[in-house]
Amino acid sequence: MNIAFFLIPKREIVYLAPDCTMRQALERMEYHRYTAVPIIDKEGKYVGTITEGDLLWKLKNTPGLSFEGTEKLLIKDVPRRIQNKPVRIDARLEDLLSLAISQNFVPVVDDFDTFIGIIRRREIIEYYAQGLAKPSAP
Repeated sequence: MNIAFFLIPKREIVYLAPDCTMRQALERMEYHRYTAVPIIDKEGKYVGTITEGDLLWKLKNTPGLSFEGTEKLLIKDVPRRIQNKPVRIDARLEDLLSLAISQNFVPVVDDFDTFIGIIRRREIIEYYAQGLAKPSAP
């Protein structure tokens, strides 16, 4: 099966630029109720994923950093504990399964490594669950 069937295009998702502030990231994640958001640079390339945990650890481990101070920190300067791996649009569905085990979503890039969207873990699990629920032929 072609993974494009599961793709949520870039225009329909929330993403951040590396030069967004930590506060902007926190507020956007809170507003949309997301725990992780892709980071896309000015050239449209996938840079990584920022998580709530990354932001909380930065806040905890930076002496003197208050919520107000997060307006001065850029997300490109926040260490990320996990590197979500992207896949190419021509990847097989089986390639997504192993990534979906540890990632909320799988970033998808085109042949030029330009970010084009995500595939959520939920859709991958639903697809495989439907296959398991079908009665097998005798």
